[in-house]
Parts: sequence; C-alpha cells; structure tokens
Amino acid sequence: MSEYAHSESLVSPQWVADHLANPSVRVAEVIWGDSDNWGTAAYSSGHIPGAVAWDFATDLQDPERNDIADQARLEALLGRSGITPDTTVVVYSGLSNLLATFAFWLLKVYGHRDVRLLDGDRQKWLTDGRPLSGATPTIAATVYQAQPCNERLRARRAEVLHAVGQPGYLLVDARSAEMFSGVDPAGTARGGHIPGAVNLAARWGTSPDGSFDTWRVPTVGQDGTFKSAAELRALVENLGVTPDKAIITYCVRGGLSTHAWFVLTQLLGYPDVREYDRSWVEWGNQEDTPIEQ
Repeated sequence: MSEYAHSESLVSPQWVADHLANPSVRVAEVIWGDSDNWGTAAYSSGHIPGAVAWDFATDLQDPERNDIADQARLEALLGRSGITPDTTVVVYSGLSNLLATFAFWLLKVYGHRDVRLLDGDRQKWLTDGRPLSGATPTIAATVYQAQPCNERLRARRAEVLHAVGQPGYLLVDARSAEMFSGVDPAGTARGGHIPGAVNLAARWGTSPDGSFDTWRVPTVGQDGTFKSAAELRALVENLGVTPDKAIITYCVRGGLSTHAWFVLTQLLGYPDVREYDRSWVEWGNQEDTPIEQ
C-alpha cells in the first residue's frame, strides 16, 4: 500500500485484526436497508468484532432535509460511537465499499483527522475466514465536536452548472454505461449524463438467480482490493482524468462517486476533487439542468 499517495487511508484486514483491542481505534460497518450482503441482516449475522453499525440513509444523511448529515447529526453519531477527534476510525461496508467510502468522505468533510478504509470491503474479511461477532458492542459515549463543513470537498448544483463546458474542469460519472447513455434513467425523470462528463463505468453484479448482487467497480481486482497505483493511474488517465484539472465526481446518490473520489484523492493524490453528493437523484429530476445522451 506504500505506493499510494496517502497509503495511511487504506488498511488491510490484517491491520484491522491486529488493532481490534486498541481502544483508540473504532471500526464502523456502514449498512443500508435489510440486505443480507450490506444491510441490517448482514450486520446482525456477523460483523467485525467491536464494530458499530452506521446507517447510510439515516446516520450519514438527513432524510427530512434530503441532504447529507449536518454537523450536529454527525457529532451525535460519533459521540454515541465513542469517538473523539483523536480516534482512528476504520470504515467498511458491503456493496464494494461504496457505503463506506461515503462515510470516509463525510468524516473528512467535517474534519476528522484519521479515517481509514478497509481494503476489500466486508466480503474480503469473510473470504479470509476472520472472526465475526453477532453482538452489538457496548460503548461509552463521548461528546464530539466536529469542524464546520468543508465546502472545498463538496460540489453543489450551482458549482456543477458553472463547471459544464469550462476549460480546466472535468466531470467524472461513476455510474454504469447504461445510465450514462440514458438507457437506464436510474429511477429519475430524465436519463443521460452531465454534458462533457467522462464515464468511469461500474457494472451491475448479479446473483445466480439474476437479481442484483453488488456494483462491480473498475478500480478493484477480483478479490475486491484496490488495483495498484500504476493501474489506477492508467485507468483514469485513459479517460482524460488528470491531476491538473478541477474534478467533480458524481453517480446516482453518492456511493460510486465517493469511491471514485477516494481513488483520485487518497490513492492517486489528485489535489482538486469535489464530490457532487446529490448526484443524479437531483440532476436527473430537475427540468432546467442540461443533459447529454
């Protein structure tokens, strides 16, 4: 992992196993819904010992405001998770770590210093045959004080509109090729992509019965761990994604695009990358936003 720009942001399953008893390390599994692979059922069936559960839809976002968690909501989450500003937070999830990279990005937005991602996601821990726990940990709460929202890591719709067609800017669409082309509108009023965007295309993974299983992202290998820095650099530069540009990542609702944001900022060290977290759920449901197909 030393080949990556910020190798400290990525930890192996062995590193996590070696630090399970360390009181200055808190592990969080990010869940969504009741899926057996990435939801409450998965966490209940067995998680990394001592890991707390964070809900993507209600802990990391505010459903009433239809926005990311505000500072107070995040402070409450970290406080009941027993986290202080000095805690090393390790996040992981199913679904190719897409929920976990969103959590990583959100903690960075609010200034948490030491956040790390488990390489290979939940499945890698399971495949390695490492121990699991079905118990919800008992944790002493803390009072957490977050930093104000760092808007330099986030793009709003107005900023995306400004970037369209402007030299020096590049939009990276991390959805599938079908969504990018408009064949699949991803449950929104209009399908397509933001004009000028390039497609770092993910693929649907299916179970033997044909149902959706997970997203297959082009930045990881067969075992779910990240490709080498050289491979990642070649992958994105082939799309014209270079570090001299101001880059905005987007997808459907923030999972695939924060995964791309993590690759560009933490693994490749790109200096100017913002995440459009409202993504296509917002853009594709507006009447006045430009769309290409």
